[in-house]
Amino acid sequence: MNKEKLLGILPHIVAPIIFIAISLAFFSPLLEGKRLAQHDIAMWKGGAKEVLDYKEKTGEVSLWTNSMFGGMPAYLVSVPYSNNLIQHADKLLNTVQRPASFIFITMLGFYILMLVMGLNPWLSIVGAIAYGLSTYFFIVIGAGHNAKIRAMSYVAPMIAGMILTFRGKFLSGFALFALFFALNLYAGHPQITYYAAFILAALFIGYLVDSFRNKEKVNLPKIIGTLALAGILGLGANFSSLWFTYDYGKDSIRGKSELTDDQHNKTSGLDKNYVTQWSYGPAETFNLLIPNLMGGASAMNMGEKSETYKFLRQNGVPMNQTQAIVSQLPTYWGPQPSTSGPVYIGAIVFFLFVMGLFIIKSATKWAILAVTVLAILLSWGNHLNFLTDLFLNYFPAYNKFRTVSMILVIVEFTMPFLGFLALKEIYEDKVSNSDFMKAFKWSVGITGGLCLLFVLLGKGMFNFSGMVDQQLISSGWPQEIINAIVKDRQNMMWNDSIRSLVFVLVGAGLVFALFKKKIKPAHFLVALGLFITVDLWVVNKRYMDNKNFVTPQMVEAPFNATEADKMILTDTDPNFRVFNLTVSPFNDASTSYFHKSIGGYHGAKLRRYQDLIEKHLATGNMAVLNMLNTKYFIQNSNNGPMAMRNPDALGNAWFVDSTIMVANADEEIAALANFNPKTTAVVDKRFASLITSTPTHTDSLSTIKLTEYKPNRLKYSASCQISRIAVFSEIYYAKGWKATIDGKPANHFRANYVLRAMVVPQGVHTIEFVFDPPMWHTGRSIDLASSLLILLVFAGWIAWSLKPKNK
Repeated sequence: MNKEKLLGILPHIVAPIIFIAISLAFFSPLLEGKRLAQHDIAMWKGGAKEVLDYKEKTGEVSLWTNSMFGGMPAYLVSVPYSNNLIQHADKLLNTVQRPASFIFITMLGFYILMLVMGLNPWLSIVGAIAYGLSTYFFIVIGAGHNAKIRAMSYVAPMIAGMILTFRGKFLSGFALFALFFALNLYAGHPQITYYAAFILAALFIGYLVDSFRNKEKVNLPKIIGTLALAGILGLGANFSSLWFTYDYGKDSIRGKSELTDDQHNKTSGLDKNYVTQWSYGPAETFNLLIPNLMGGASAMNMGEKSETYKFLRQNGVPMNQTQAIVSQLPTYWGPQPSTSGPVYIGAIVFFLFVMGLFIIKSATKWAILAVTVLAILLSWGNHLNFLTDLFLNYFPAYNKFRTVSMILVIVEFTMPFLGFLALKEIYEDKVSNSDFMKAFKWSVGITGGLCLLFVLLGKGMFNFSGMVDQQLISSGWPQEIINAIVKDRQNMMWNDSIRSLVFVLVGAGLVFALFKKKIKPAHFLVALGLFITVDLWVVNKRYMDNKNFVTPQMVEAPFNATEADKMILTDTDPNFRVFNLTVSPFNDASTSYFHKSIGGYHGAKLRRYQDLIEKHLATGNMAVLNMLNTKYFIQNSNNGPMAMRNPDALGNAWFVDSTIMVANADEEIAALANFNPKTTAVVDKRFASLITSTPTHTDSLSTIKLTEYKPNRLKYSASCQISRIAVFSEIYYAKGWKATIDGKPANHFRANYVLRAMVVPQGVHTIEFVFDPPMWHTGRSIDLASSLLILLVFAGWIAWSLKPKNK
């Protein structure tokens, strides 16, 4: 290999090494054998425990779990879609230990995109570092939103595939787009895919307009056809997971409610107040430039130099108590209920983005700016209701997703993307002196001016009072401590405004020196990469430091059984529910780790169960808790959590004496407020045809009991002298649960708003419920065929690319 070729491939060898080194250095405790403790991963382990244990014990995949919310499909909990061969590509890319691999893939993907955009490989490395170290990515990882960061990591190379296709490189574009689109979907976070579509659409329109303006020949049908085919294969590779997500979504909280109350808050998907609960404040948007503008995270370690620490010590608070308070100080004062940290993009990257708005002369720039502004406006949620309502009510699928502030992932991409496109023009000496100086002055003036504004006037612009302050005062905190916290919040804004101003000026100085040829390009790249890394690294460590790492055993078994748990576990009954009141029961899956829980932790619980929570479970309706076979309550006591047995739990199944026929969902859920579930079943009239022939008199000798339990298969023995209506303390979900009586198909229907019921004929019978959605088997074949085609095409493209070409 000659020297020229070696120099050509050198950056492509160095790039992944640098990315791996940065990723592992940031997560250095991984090298000591430690693991990152992540809240949502712990919750996932709790919710998935039953189906994971069942698979380990039997080798069988259960598509249903009874461990959360009385029972729900396991599609979005833990189902291995083993026929999707894309998983092998995902595993290969995640060779570096997680979560370091997430940052490595994010950098690598952006590096590929930068190369496709024609950037110098060494400049592309710096761009990839700037993108990969975005603070939001680390906050996401710290929270345990692994699916989210995995999906985001595949967005950039997916966009690279679209751009190659638009340029007429159909094979390479098809291969890249199909593979990374499939990987993005395989990550299992449709909301990120949805937001990625905004970027794709904006860039597609921008490139199309530029092509027409430049009178370039564009084979639009072929471009659309190539991307459509690649997209179909990507969808096909993930058909099973997507189908079940879509189909289940209609019955989950992301689907339309059948209840007619609170109509002003309802959409055809999630309720508006749920969607917009985490709305970014308009002023909060400036933490893209100044990280601690609004106090950083909900709880920050402010240390001994803080005003709060000084106040507490001056007023005689013991050292250990003072340290405990300031280590978790409520510094965030923005409008969100809570936050793990800001969406900080980096001061230098912000400066480069603004410069890009002046340097880049194309429709693509305006498309990038438009989607950036749209994302920022939509992130404001309930602070900009007319736009939010417009999208919630009329924009397809927008109301299926919660946490509107998450749309800022678009900004996380567009800012470094446009910024480094501008830097490419400067680096390649394609910008005139007049254009550069105009762009430079405006960019420094805007970014530096914003920082200076908050330095000089910030303390007078806001009151620095947070929603948590009144709660603290109500709980007994004196106003003097709140005043000290307010001073700390002011100092945090001032210090970070100065900090960002310094980095803006350093970045601007480096770019100016490059343009004026006062610094060598190689030295510029090293310096720029170093300062961007230092800027983002230090901020990221505020929200994720080495203290977040624990032993592997603590990650694998995140919950320890309390004495209450141990007592309940001695019960040999295979199927009953527990209501744990020592935790936030409907936002915690720790109970599910040991028991079948009334509550749980999931973003897509069944809509009817959510209705039941809001109308009855949250108010402690014992009739409803009894029909859910709530055998134990866990409550706090002086000796810790204590288990209390409920003698009125109705068991796994029972016969009722009568039915109350109701006209709709409103009447059905209202009837649960005053009924005896032991003797009466509330049934929607749509099921009337299934029970009209049932005798109304009782049979005191009738019995029904559970004889075999599996999460996806339940067997009962029943005996009755006359036909009876049996109610089963199991969640009704018609899309997969099949009932048989003595091996013959039997109808079952919904009772008591969420439970199953059926007419049991006279005699002795075996009743069986099996969860076996028919699409599971069809989908696996589609997964296999589509993913195999994608991998074959990608492998073929790689082989063709490496093949020596004739001159």
